[in-house]
Amino acid sequence: MSTTAEPGIRLANPGPGLVTLDPVHTALFRGLDQLLTGLAARLAAPEVLGPPLLAADGLAKLDYFRNFPHLGVSAGRFTPETHAGLAAGRAPAGQPLEPTGHLLPSATCYGLLLSLEGQDVGDGARLSAVGRCFRNETHYDGLRRLWGFHMREVLYLGTHQGAVDHLDQGARFITATAEQLGLELTRAAADDPFYDKGGSRAKLMKLDPVKHEFSAPDGTAIASVNRHRNFFGERLDIRAGEHGPAHSACVAFGLERWVHAMKLAHGSAEAALDVLHTATRA
Repeated sequence: MSTTAEPGIRLANPGPGLVTLDPVHTALFRGLDQLLTGLAARLAAPEVLGPPLLAADGLAKLDYFRNFPHLGVSAGRFTPETHAGLAAGRAPAGQPLEPTGHLLPSATCYGLLLSLEGQDVGDGARLSAVGRCFRNETHYDGLRRLWGFHMREVLYLGTHQGAVDHLDQGARFITATAEQLGLELTRAAADDPFYDKGGSRAKLMKLDPVKHEFSAPDGTAIASVNRHRNFFGERLDIRAGEHGPAHSACVAFGLERWVHAMKLAHGSAEAALDVLHTATRA
């Protein structure tokens, strides 16, 4: 998909799963992100900026590789032996890479949670962040499924009841925002990505679903509410004062997918942008 930027200039997508947004799509993207930060404002969740790389050892503590060995995008560097050849113009394709022990984030919350390891959040704390995320996928499909994309999350850590309330407020916000934008979304339980699929938490999740997705009419999940119980609190020694290991929960928005849903509902990026401007002025 090529998109027009200015007369005579066309922005081509660099490859499968990679997109370049033109000015109209970019305005829609940024306007939606600004609207979705309303949840963080409502919940008094301060904005932070997570790390661009995540230590593989840290992710291993969270069963990441048990659950998604196929999704991880590893960060590598050219070996010192290749530097001279590369500087002389040798093609980088096929040159050996040495591992760095780090991965690109596949979700925004991982970097925030790892940054809180060993801390006590008292009766509860919230953070909001948007991050560029990366996932190896079996296939890519426009803005619906990307190799690199943006995810905004509002994260809570604290008590069990605090986590439940956080997701209740998040779900109401998603529903109200979708109605404001003229989007028809369906809510359904989904697989929880954080637990070892053969563990006791995964079995409990089948009786008490802890992840729900909100999807557009074509099946694209554009937002989710995720209750982690005290899994991260235990694995990362994050405490909630006298309540013990912290319970956590997050509300997540896939920003490019919101752009897709708006175009699907209103016919074009231009029409969707007009709807967004009308909704935010109301």
